[in-house]
Amino acid sequence: MNTDPRSALAALIAALERHYEAAAASRGDDDPALDAATEQLTTAFDTYDDALFDAYDIATPLIVFDGDEDDDDDEDDFDDLDDFDDEDEEDDFDDEDDDYEDDEDD
Repeated sequence: MNTDPRSALAALIAALERHYEAAAASRGDDDPALDAATEQLTTAFDTYDDALFDAYDIATPLIVFDGDEDDDDDEDDFDDLDDFDDEDEEDDFDDEDDDYEDDEDD
């Protein structure tokens, strides 16, 4: 059964409004009302995105992500950069030594 994109859009707008209200009244990151509104917003967005694609073969330019998983990925990215910087520094020192030896030969 296909969902009408217009009604999915209306549900998404309502979910955005509920999420805003929950965020404005939030008592912090662990607020169960905010968590519930976030889950409803995610579901409404997915429904709208699917309905839009089914009806018009067009997707929204947005992606829903889980912040917990993304945080782990970010840390891994920074670890990789640290490894690259260490290797790069070692190469730089070797190049400097080579330049110094070349100057002595002249």
